[in-house]
Amino acid sequence: MTASASPADTVDEFICRVVALDLDGACELVSDDLEYDNVPVGKNHGPEGLKTFLGMMVSGFAEVQFVVHRQTVTGNIVMNERTDRFRLGEQWLDLPVAGVFEVNADGKISLWRDYFDMATFTNEMTRLTTSA
Repeated sequence: MTASASPADTVDEFICRVVALDLDGACELVSDDLEYDNVPVGKNHGPEGLKTFLGMMVSGFAEVQFVVHRQTVTGNIVMNERTDRFRLGEQWLDLPVAGVFEVNADGKISLWRDYFDMATFTNEMTRLTTSA
């Protein structure tokens, strides 16, 4: 992506790379001073912090999907409502998420903040691991 890409294009491409498990490629689209705030879990900073966290988040899952239901853009801010899906064996963990992205003047994501309910995630993980 280039600085001429729209903020929505940058976020869409970033999501495509994350779900393809191309974490190096995803990190190419974030700024060196990225703040990734996974609200119930905590903050990570910079491409390496993001890559480490995402690597832990997706490890053990056979497939990842971010299903975007709605997305809106105001200036350089992209907000989406989505379901993040993680496949373990033949079963899926579905997690409702609201995401906020800020794209800087260089066309890179400088802020990514995800909001979700930790109890939903915990309950889903328990369901998956006890029924496997």
